[in-house]
Amino acid sequence: MSATMFLSHTILSKASNFPKIINSSNPTPETHDKNLDFNPNPTNSATKTAPWMKTPLVLQPNQVIDFSKPKINKKSPEKTRKALTQKVSGGRGKHAMKKILYSIDNLEQENQELQDTHKHIEFKLQLVELGDDNNINNDGRDKKRFRRKLPWERDERMVFRRMKKEKLVTAADLSLDEGLIERLTSEAKKMRKWVKVKKAGVNEGVVEQIRLIWKTDELAMIKFDTPLCRNMDRAREIVEFKTGGFVIWSKKDVLVVYRGCNYRDKYATGTLDQTLAGRDDKEETMPVQGSLFEREADRLLDGLGPRFIDWWMPKPLPVDADLLSEVVSGYKPPSRLYPLTGRAKLTDAELTHLRKLAYHLPTHFVLGRNRNLQGLAAAILKLWEKCHIAKIAVKWGIPNTSNEQMASELKVLTGGVLLLRNKFYIILYRGKDFLPPDVADLVTDRELEIKSFQLEEEAARANTVETFAYLDQPSSSDVSTVGTLKEFQIIQSEHEGFNSGIGENEIQVEAEKLKLEKEIRIQERKLFILKMKINKASKQLAKLNSAWEPVEPNDDREVITSEERECLRKMGLKMDSTLVLGRRGVFDGVIEGLHQHWKHREVVKVVTMQRVFSRILYTAQCLEAESGGVLVSIDKLKLGYAIIIYRGKNYKRPLKFSRNLLSKREALQRSLEMQRIGSLKFFANTRQQAIYELKCKLDALSIHRHG
Repeated sequence: MSATMFLSHTILSKASNFPKIINSSNPTPETHDKNLDFNPNPTNSATKTAPWMKTPLVLQPNQVIDFSKPKINKKSPEKTRKALTQKVSGGRGKHAMKKILYSIDNLEQENQELQDTHKHIEFKLQLVELGDDNNINNDGRDKKRFRRKLPWERDERMVFRRMKKEKLVTAADLSLDEGLIERLTSEAKKMRKWVKVKKAGVNEGVVEQIRLIWKTDELAMIKFDTPLCRNMDRAREIVEFKTGGFVIWSKKDVLVVYRGCNYRDKYATGTLDQTLAGRDDKEETMPVQGSLFEREADRLLDGLGPRFIDWWMPKPLPVDADLLSEVVSGYKPPSRLYPLTGRAKLTDAELTHLRKLAYHLPTHFVLGRNRNLQGLAAAILKLWEKCHIAKIAVKWGIPNTSNEQMASELKVLTGGVLLLRNKFYIILYRGKDFLPPDVADLVTDRELEIKSFQLEEEAARANTVETFAYLDQPSSSDVSTVGTLKEFQIIQSEHEGFNSGIGENEIQVEAEKLKLEKEIRIQERKLFILKMKINKASKQLAKLNSAWEPVEPNDDREVITSEERECLRKMGLKMDSTLVLGRRGVFDGVIEGLHQHWKHREVVKVVTMQRVFSRILYTAQCLEAESGGVLVSIDKLKLGYAIIIYRGKNYKRPLKFSRNLLSKREALQRSLEMQRIGSLKFFANTRQQAIYELKCKLDALSIHRHG
């Protein structure tokens, strides 16, 4: 036999790429000679060689090609060429990228050597920049072709490094020696007992515990709860301000406070209020520090009240509303004047815009009580002269605080618009119709001035009429007063006289009567809508019931004895496989499921979650009539009821099931309509009861009025 194989020019160009050739006459493997001269057109081969091919493409028939993989000598110095898709260790790091780029360079170099060896005509054209002789080696090849700059070796690069938080210079660093700080820090790391600071903050109880520890030890450890644990820089400031110590060491939510060298002379006696009073003078004399935002917010809050020292957020410190007066003499809500164009009520877009603005504002007040907020309301009105929005925070850790009650009372006292209310913040907007006190005084003065002008104008008109009266005109007593100020005064006096004859009690009774009549009309309208919905659901239910034709119970039923009934009952209760009835009730799929159970066993257990026993009994009788079986028993389970049905001694599976029941979809729709009718009837009865009670109240008012 002759073996024919077509080999490409690339494979023939290198002898090492040929497989081993074994001669059929001599089993010893021989290497193929590149210059062996074969006949390109042998007589026993039908294949002809193309005239433009100069190398032999047909092997001799006495030679067989061995396709087995040649063995590679691992000790040979020549390295095999690696594929680009070969797995590189190191993932996506620098080492892996460097390996990939080096493999690309080696592959390009080997391809260039192959082309130089086997091409008859070679065009050596190199594209380099003009005047750049440094890029060419002695052998005429480009340096950049074999050595590229890696991405991390380029000059243009952007490095985003994590900026470390600058260490703040604390009071301990400024006042204590470095050796003392190192000794105290090493001792602080070994401490295991601390004082717990709860949500209420660093109050007098916490300060007393710290001072009690300082009597026996020079260090005290403090552990903070929310919200101070979220801002430990602020917690450090509060502790140093209230205790007079120095924070030596901090970690997460823990601070270690050093009492100081002269603690016994300075802070051994005295309460927290005395300590704060002694340090307030120093705070006032200190220059204003911080960012422009903090300085402007401090300027805005100056004059509104004392600041809240235990503030858990960054500065500026808000005003402590609990220290403001509970009752302000002569307080009244601000004057309001609706704009001539537009509407005073805010739209949804405006509310959203104001909430976004309030998010970036500093907190103005901190509140911890529910009632007696006239002092806070007066401060809010003063703030509204400079800022449209008042932002109030609710204090943590104070029992029986109700943000709903706070917001309602502030809304009544100030007349503002409530933008936001939750357990953390209450935000009030002054409203479009708000008038500052100065502007309100100007408006009042202007109204008084206009009234005085009206009186002067009326007096001048009367004098003019009397002066230029004709002789034929009636007397001045018969002069028409239409459109004059006198006509308005006459009408007002008449109505005042009419109203004076009616008592205030009768007016209140009449107002209550009108209110009850309006409520009765509203309830009757709602009852009418409910009755319309009930009629619509009833028609839909009647339509579904007309498509349901249940089978009447058969009088000629199979009779079983009491012993058989008890035996079948026990068998059914012990069964694990059950047929569960859902909200759809009995439909054609349930009957098919019964016969499927009876295909393998004599008894089927049907579990239903109905609660009314009459409905359970009706369901059991319906299953018995539709399936043709025998009802064994109805038993109470831990969840629901179990209906045991026996298939009968002469049971025969029907070949075709009757379609007299509802389908699965129709049964679900019928269940929904029944549920809808039940709920609508419940609400209709509630409306009728409410109407009856309102009519009773109206009759009682009528009897009280006439009596």
